[in-house]
Amino acid sequence: MSDSPTIVLVHGAFADAASWAPVTRRLLDDGYTVLVPPVFNRSLSGDSAYLKSFVEQIDGPVLLAGHSYGGAVITVAGVAENVVGLVYVAGYALDEGESLGQLQGGFPDSELAANLVYAPYPVDGGEPGTDVSVKIDAFPQVFAAGVDPETARVLAVSQRPLSAVAFGEPAPVAAWKTKPSWGIVSSADHTINPDVERFGYQRAGVRKVVEIDAPHLVMQTHPAEVAAVITDAIAELA
Repeated sequence: MSDSPTIVLVHGAFADAASWAPVTRRLLDDGYTVLVPPVFNRSLSGDSAYLKSFVEQIDGPVLLAGHSYGGAVITVAGVAENVVGLVYVAGYALDEGESLGQLQGGFPDSELAANLVYAPYPVDGGEPGTDVSVKIDAFPQVFAAGVDPETARVLAVSQRPLSAVAFGEPAPVAAWKTKPSWGIVSSADHTINPDVERFGYQRAGVRKVVEIDAPHLVMQTHPAEVAAVITDAIAELA
C-alpha cells in the first residue's frame, strides 16, 4: 500500500507502544506502513514536540491515531504539514488553550480519579517532578477491564507513568481545526468518562464517531474494530 499514508499509532498514559500491538499486527498483515513511537509522558508540550519531529522525518503523508492521552498529543503534533488526518481512540480532543484537567473538569470523575498514585522523580536543576500512575490492584478493573486477566496483571506492573504537569498544561494549538478527524468512544470506559470523549469529538467536528461497548484499552479488546476505523479513514482520505 505504497500510496497510503504511514499510520503512526500514539499510546497514552499508563501504557506504552505495546498497548497497540493487536492493532499494529492487523495493519501490518494488511500491508500498511505502521510506526509506533514512544511517548515519554513528561509534558504535553515536550511529548507533542517529539512526536511532531518524528512525523516530519517521515517521507510522505501521515495518519495519526492517538489513544487516551495520546489524543491530546496528536491534537498538538498533528499540525505537522504532512499529517493528513487524526483518529482519536478513547482519547482527549483538546481545544486550543485547554488542558486535560479543564476538559475532564466539566464532567463527573471516572473511577480513575480515586485510584491514582503519586510519586516524585528527579528533575535536573529543579524541584522534583510528580509521576502519576494507577494503583496496581485497581489497574485491571479501572484501566484494563475486559483484557485477559493474566495480561492485565503484566500491564499493571509495567505502566509508563504520566507527569502531573501534563494534566494542567494547555494545548497551544488544535490540529482538528484544520485536519479531518475520526473518533472512537469506549462506552464502557472506566478511565475516561465516555462523555468527555463524546464532547471532544462533537466539538472537533469529527467526520464519524464509532461507539464500541469496550473498556479503555479498546485496542486490546476490539482490535478489528479499531483497525477498521483507521483503514476507513485512509479510504476516505484517498
